Amino acid sequence: MSAEVQTGPTSEADGPTVWMNIRAATWAYRLPILLLGGLVALLYRPVVGFDFVTWDDPWYIVRNPHIQSWHPEHLWAIATEPIARNFAPLTIFTFLVEHTLWGLWPGGYHATNVLLHAINAVLVFVLLRQVTGRPWIGWAAAVLFAVHPVQVESVAWISSRKTLLAATFTLASLICWLKRERTGRDEAWGMLWLVLGLLCKVSTVVVPPIVFVFDVMVMRRDRGEAMVRQVVPAFFCAMFVLMTASAQFTYIGGIRGHFGMNKLQLLAVDAVILWKYVGMLIAPSNLAVLYDPPTDGIAGQMAVSIIGWGLAAWLAWRVRGRRPLLTFAAAAWILLLLPMLNLFPLTTLMNDRYLYLPCIVFFAVAAAGAEAAYRWALARLAKREPGTVPRIVPLTAGVLLLTLVGGTYACLTTRQLPVWRDGASLWSHAREVTPTLTVVHIEWANVLHDRGRNEEACAVLVEALEQCRPDEADRERIRRKLSEWRTETAGHLGGVESR
Repeated sequence: MSAEVQTGPTSEADGPTVWMNIRAATWAYRLPILLLGGLVALLYRPVVGFDFVTWDDPWYIVRNPHIQSWHPEHLWAIATEPIARNFAPLTIFTFLVEHTLWGLWPGGYHATNVLLHAINAVLVFVLLRQVTGRPWIGWAAAVLFAVHPVQVESVAWISSRKTLLAATFTLASLICWLKRERTGRDEAWGMLWLVLGLLCKVSTVVVPPIVFVFDVMVMRRDRGEAMVRQVVPAFFCAMFVLMTASAQFTYIGGIRGHFGMNKLQLLAVDAVILWKYVGMLIAPSNLAVLYDPPTDGIAGQMAVSIIGWGLAAWLAWRVRGRRPLLTFAAAAWILLLLPMLNLFPLTTLMNDRYLYLPCIVFFAVAAAGAEAAYRWALARLAKREPGTVPRIVPLTAGVLLLTLVGGTYACLTTRQLPVWRDGASLWSHAREVTPTLTVVHIEWANVLHDRGRNEEACAVLVEALEQCRPDEADRERIRRKLSEWRTETAGHLGGVESR
């Protein structure tokens, strides 16, 4: 029989079998896509009824003249000017398109964020299935990525569109680059997605170093060859870093107490914050729009945290020969968080949205560890080799565990969502969680002022002056607002008396 004949079905019965295998393989992708999309839509459906919040939304959308017209002058401004300390032209362009479609109806913008989160969950599944070769790990990590409450800020906050879009293009780029048999076509597409991601948010710069580590650690490619392949992507990343870094100094909001710290001090504080992030991913609680992590009097925590991360890095390096994917995961975790570690000054030290992509690594390692531990324990109890345990047993246990953990996180997400309903709910909640932050009191006062409650707003500002130790910039903002609002109140009372 010729080789050509052997490549096809060898009998009449084999034809339907091959077709069934193809259909099964197709549904292996379709089913997770449908389930993940439905899960995100079900969980985040309330946000379509949410309003804009008074935290970047006015600058990006409500008061942004550049998204209100397709005039060349506005298009040029979108392409060249930073907005709210970020250079993100593609992100602002999506707001232009949406403003054309539904004006200032916030539900449309929220719906787009939910759609992007669903797409990202699917991309997480595809990427991890490709990298690990284990659909179960990809599915478990994608589900946890979709439902974890730490993602609420990125999805329910319209201004976090840049995080969602950048994640979409980052994941798409990595899917192209992190292939065992990568072609020139794959690299070209990966490069395109990288550039689009950079146009959304500069955090996409992590793609070239992640690809380099994968090529060297996992694929065992020559370091020189792997580095040469990343020269052009790195060039584009450097350009966008320079354009964005200058914009970070032009915005006075946020938290600036750490601006006077040197890089070593910042890295020591970051070591503590990284462990806080691990805790947030395991047991999320007291999530808020802003955090106030201590930077003074924590020398002991810094020392313990640095030792802990040093030990983790040493263990990851030790297993690089036997477990290259684990070493790669450790490097990817740090690289994905690197843009948020204040190597370039940011106006916040810690945010939920900083974990939007890094949590993927954490969930993937947790899923792989849980599966390996369960197989090992079951094999020991049954006195079998791990590979001889029936697949249905760990599969059933894995589904039950994922349902339990994912269901718990989904319930926490449902409870966290109303925090982002509008500016009032956002800042009243922030005052409960982080009452020491001056900016939280200022934003709450702004909400009260917008509702015509000037006396209460002024009282909040006075309280901030007395209890929150604001820096000189915030003191000046508070004094100016107090002067303006008291004048408004006096004018209003004078008008009432004259009548």
